[in-house]
Amino acid sequence: MYKNKLINKIAILSLTFAFTACQNIDTNKKPVLNIQNQDTIEAKFINRDNCDQIINKDFFKICYNYKYKAAKSVAYTLEGDLVNDVNIKDRPKFYPESAIDDPYRAYVQDYYHSGYDRGHLAPDAAFDWSEDSLEATYSLANIIPQDRDVNQHQWVKVEEHARKEAVLLGKINVINLVVYPEHPKTIGDDKVAVSKGYYKIMYNNLKNYKECFYYENNASLNANTLYGNKVNCQTILLK
Repeated sequence: MYKNKLINKIAILSLTFAFTACQNIDTNKKPVLNIQNQDTIEAKFINRDNCDQIINKDFFKICYNYKYKAAKSVAYTLEGDLVNDVNIKDRPKFYPESAIDDPYRAYVQDYYHSGYDRGHLAPDAAFDWSEDSLEATYSLANIIPQDRDVNQHQWVKVEEHARKEAVLLGKINVINLVVYPEHPKTIGDDKVAVSKGYYKIMYNNLKNYKECFYYENNASLNANTLYGNKVNCQTILLK
């Protein structure tokens, strides 16, 4: 008798919980960024549904889009004891990514006279501790058309900030997200898409650290200071 009553109570509580949970679901809301472990957060942006091709460059991962002929996101870890270790001075040449089939590649010539810099997502200055890691960053799959002033004067500040945080905390995880308009402008014969802007998500769960920044791909639309471009990580929507 007692056992049956107990089972009935458990069943009623389970139904009540399920009903309440259903009432709280807002199907119109997009999922928002939830800083968890590295594999989980990477999977929110770098997955087979979101990427036409996932390129593993050993030192970072690229979510590549065939239509844009450019990355949608790049994820990597900055190791504090490496980011300022060697600082190789000689930079490699940019090269088309051989892992991508020819019709979907970007080429160096696409950037000629385009008015845009070849902007790194996984930055060369963070991976210049070995020739292999540095060369990996010069794959054009890791490059996007970037406003010259943003690349050289604004985005570079948040990249420097990321390296400092990696040294301070020992390591940080970074995901760069690229935002494209519905009908993006393109450059070159291969029609490489020009983005609207880009997020940098930085986190270290063990140290309870997270920071996020957003930059428009237009220098005049951004704040002049680093923290003027800081945003709430929880407002970043999974596209």
